[in-house]
Amino acid sequence: MSDPVRLLLVDDDPLVRAGLASMLAGAPELQLVGQAADGRQAIDAVRELRPDVVLMDIGMPVLDGVAATAELRGQAEVLILTTFGSDEHLLRALRAGAAGYLLKDAAPAEIVAAVLKVAAGESVLSPQSTRQLMDYVGESDATLRRTAARAALDGLTERELDVVLAVAEGKSNAEVATALDLGVATVKTHLTNALGKLQVTNRVQLAILAHDAGLV
Repeated sequence: MSDPVRLLLVDDDPLVRAGLASMLAGAPELQLVGQAADGRQAIDAVRELRPDVVLMDIGMPVLDGVAATAELRGQAEVLILTTFGSDEHLLRALRAGAAGYLLKDAAPAEIVAAVLKVAAGESVLSPQSTRQLMDYVGESDATLRRTAARAALDGLTERELDVVLAVAEGKSNAEVATALDLGVATVKTHLTNALGKLQVTNRVQLAILAHDAGLV
């Protein structure tokens, strides 16, 4: 049996934190290791508690969730859970390195499943957020984004690009391995290499690049 996913809960509303903590306590796959009331506390808590995933609100005092997410790159996976559903907040969070974005009206089981997926290196977007992302891809500055994205992707090997495109279609590592007739470990290696070359931190950002390039 694998160890539970270590989770840090970050929200400036104590009632929301209490409700989420109570709900998450019923999931044996998760271990709530701490809570924080703003982005600065979250950064300090990550360094002290070493969680696998940070469940992060956006609108908080001292340091908001987007700024905190940017500072936490490489230290923990961040799953945004917020009431803010605007394009601006979504894109800022994903650009900052969030591995997922859910709204607070998500069902408890959906939140637990999202935390587990993010801990496993997958990405998570609510259906509404996915639609917003696709709308963004179709905005008027698409030509500039396409040129920049294709230039970045040109630095990948053919196999790395195959993996990136499969990931952008929402496939898991196992599904990518099956589709490309590769081992899962090989897929992970190509994915890690692509993330490094493109200077992004997660699968969501890879998907944005692939969509910007017009390849998905």
